[in-house]
Amino acid sequence: MSDRASVLVVDDTPENIDVLAGVLKQEYQIKVAKNGEMALKIASLASQPDLILLDIMMPGIDGYEVCRRLKQDHTTRHIPIIFVTAKITQEDELKGLELGAVDYITKPISPPVVKARVKTHLALYDQNRELDKKVKEQTREIAETQMKIVQRLGLAAEYKDNETGMHVVRMSHYSRILAEACGMSERDCDLLLAAAPMHDIGKIGIPDAILQKPAKLDADEWKVMQSHAEIGAEILGRDNSELLQMARIVALTHHEKWDGSGYPKGLEGEEIPRIGRIVAIADVFDALTSERPYKKAWTVEDAVAVLEKDAGSHFDPQLVPLFVKNLDKIVEIKESFKD
Repeated sequence: MSDRASVLVVDDTPENIDVLAGVLKQEYQIKVAKNGEMALKIASLASQPDLILLDIMMPGIDGYEVCRRLKQDHTTRHIPIIFVTAKITQEDELKGLELGAVDYITKPISPPVVKARVKTHLALYDQNRELDKKVKEQTREIAETQMKIVQRLGLAAEYKDNETGMHVVRMSHYSRILAEACGMSERDCDLLLAAAPMHDIGKIGIPDAILQKPAKLDADEWKVMQSHAEIGAEILGRDNSELLQMARIVALTHHEKWDGSGYPKGLEGEEIPRIGRIVAIADVFDALTSERPYKKAWTVEDAVAVLEKDAGSHFDPQLVPLFVKNLDKIVEIKESFKD
């Protein structure tokens, strides 16, 4: 496999793609997308581009919207985006930078300028990743303490639901493995590892009579039970902390289903934040493969069969194969953190 950085060129005009690809193909792997929808799909694959050259004026989803969606998604927000466009008023440039783009290149392009800008921003991207690693090392003790506090916060909710402390540990590690597999940055993978244990924190607000009822819940009780997702979001609030922001998204969306039949909002497909889709798989897998007072533990094979059967209905059909592909790591975590 090539160790060259990859650049995704997005433009609805084939001639423009050919020009940019011709300038960069000697030094980089080139990926192309002819519209915004295709760009979003390519960027969300496990083999993510290292940088995106993005046209603004495209039919359907324009470049601004593509940038907004990529920067809103925790699994793609780290990818640097350079707008390549003839539309370059001061207002346009400011709008793009506010959305998260790192630079602009004007059309018609100058090959030396394109090469220089791409080289510069890939170097900055690499420097930022190295800086994140150094900061992580320097703050490891604080991070470990924070992680323990978060896990205990998650455990408070699980105790009410007859879960075990190891459930929140295992499912958070499963979530991190899957997030890493679909291209999330190391920093955001670590954030998800810390945020995932709080997925069911809202159960603190559910009456014990409902939460621990041995029989099937009736319609009114089930409605109360479902409210734990929104209660969790309220508990976590709208804090400036990136960790609590991510935890809030997870708490609110990990019970949504790909086909729109989940709760609390009935979100469908990619309307569900991908971190919510990741945690949904991790949570269900651990619930199935764990022993509970009311059931025996399922085998890994049987649990995987459920994930595969429900891919496209309950679960993201692209994430399930990635989870299965990393099953060796998942099983290793399962064995390391037994109840």
